[in-house]
Amino acid sequence: MKPLLHDSLNIALLTIALLGLLSGLGLLLVDRADMATVAWTLGVIPVLAALVFEIVASLAKGEVGLDIVAALSMSAALLFGETLAAAVVALMYAGGSFLESFAEGRARREMSDLLSRVPRTATRHRNGALDEVPLDEIAPGDLLLIRQGDVAPVDGTVESDRALLDQSALTGESMPQRLNRGQDVMSGSTNAADAFDLRATRRAADSTYAGIVRLVEAAQASKAPMARLADRYSLLFLAVTVVLATAAWWFTGDPIRAVAVLVVATPCPLILAVPVALVAGLSRAAHYGVLIKGAKPLEALARINTLILDKTGTLTDGRPQIVSIETVAQPEDQVLYFAAALEQASKHPMAQAIVAAARARGMALPVPASVVETPGEGLSGTVDGRQVIVGGPAFVLSRIGAPAPHAQGTDTGSALAALAVDGVLAGQLVLADTLRSGTSELLAGLRRLGIARILLATGDRHAVAEAVTAGLDFDAVRADLTPDQKVLLVLTEHKHGPVMMVGDGVNDAPALAAADVGVAMGARGAAASAEAADVVLLVDHLDRLLPGIEVAQRARAIALQSVAAGIGLSVAGMIAAAFGYLTPVQGALLQEVIDVAVILNALRALRIMPRGPASREQSQ
Repeated sequence: MKPLLHDSLNIALLTIALLGLLSGLGLLLVDRADMATVAWTLGVIPVLAALVFEIVASLAKGEVGLDIVAALSMSAALLFGETLAAAVVALMYAGGSFLESFAEGRARREMSDLLSRVPRTATRHRNGALDEVPLDEIAPGDLLLIRQGDVAPVDGTVESDRALLDQSALTGESMPQRLNRGQDVMSGSTNAADAFDLRATRRAADSTYAGIVRLVEAAQASKAPMARLADRYSLLFLAVTVVLATAAWWFTGDPIRAVAVLVVATPCPLILAVPVALVAGLSRAAHYGVLIKGAKPLEALARINTLILDKTGTLTDGRPQIVSIETVAQPEDQVLYFAAALEQASKHPMAQAIVAAARARGMALPVPASVVETPGEGLSGTVDGRQVIVGGPAFVLSRIGAPAPHAQGTDTGSALAALAVDGVLAGQLVLADTLRSGTSELLAGLRRLGIARILLATGDRHAVAEAVTAGLDFDAVRADLTPDQKVLLVLTEHKHGPVMMVGDGVNDAPALAAADVGVAMGARGAAASAEAADVVLLVDHLDRLLPGIEVAQRARAIALQSVAAGIGLSVAGMIAAAFGYLTPVQGALLQEVIDVAVILNALRALRIMPRGPASREQSQ
């Protein structure tokens, strides 16, 4: 069953059908049966005409559905004088179409909320004044004022001392996040406290929220394999319905039994249940920060057997972090202070990690002077009037001529940044791309959801990969992989069943596209990976996979339950009608009860509560 044209027409047809039925019943009560027949017929004809128009349009597209059964039942009922049954079918069909449209609208609410929050303008600082400007005029580097209640229009960094942001519409996080100066702000976040200044880092079209909106629009336009399967089965159901109705008429000589069979088969839960349940699943997954691009990947996500994880940015944070500070001639805070102050002049990821660590400790960093950077090696300059050098140990030691101290914690995968102040080695900072917290629990949760094989795929050296995954429940670790080798790994794993690939970089995009379900880490990740992926985790938390997979599995199960129950009851009703146990009017009422039950059952997908720890945290 498909909604009749537009919602406004649905309402009009529902009103006409209802008035026709009630008018006819009123006339029947005053012994005007002839006029009652006219009233019921007038209530049916507009609905039947609109339905025929829809059928012709669908046939022109090569689509055949059970709307034909509805048209046959109304036409046959009118032809054989069962005008009351025809009026009931018309009312129930128009009502069912309206109810399906309402249910799908209810199911899409979470994603529609994302679309409705798109800001159109922004308040920009310019020449000591504030201007309201369209979003496409904002350029990286512009300073914007985000007032209380405003939605951040672009990605940027906090330029005020602090900000409190509500990201629940994007990530499902129930508690607002407090950010300090220099921390990143995701576009689409709502300012939950006092106004603050935001320094734009991307144009609006390239920002997180714009990407999410594009993904949501693509998701809403999709069609699931189960829905296409329903279309194919509708041909079989149509054939069975026509054969059963014809047989009932042939063997009994009573055309009313054929009408009753057609009426009971109108419309079909096979068509109603699948789109409502799967769209409800899409909406529910979006609530937990998992944006699935359509019903097709949601249905595929529910059947995943093998998971392949990228390492950098997926299994690990993808950003170096300070894991320890070794002191030599300066206290730990001073080592971090001088190193971070000078590193402000560099865009190197290690430099940014050192600066972020200092700001996290609340350090006010001075502006360095006379900075000279040797690309890939280090920097030298002046901080608070003192000569500072920071960089790789070999670079720093060559500048001051001092021997290297014994390094602690320089395991495989770690890196060192040495610091010298006024020609004396002050200490070293140990940085590493650390494993995401809760990874072991995540892998155990994935096993519980039925993922039989979990593999790591990375371009890093074997030693680094083995060190990172030590003690974790992986079936295999594949290292030193090029992008095309990752694709080959995905294709090879297809022999074990449907494959899901999770990654975040441009080099992961081909493998994401090759997998049955590609998952990109974070809407702020590489555009190529988000475009190639079927699923995007709206925040860089790998544990969002658990509620995403569970929602998909349970939404698919609900759809199948609805189909099995609805079709079973419809077939039973058709057989009863063929044997004369149901009149056309009774059959129409029975079928509508079945349809309403099917839709209500499908909407249970909106109340799915995943059992994983990540989802429990969000619901608190």
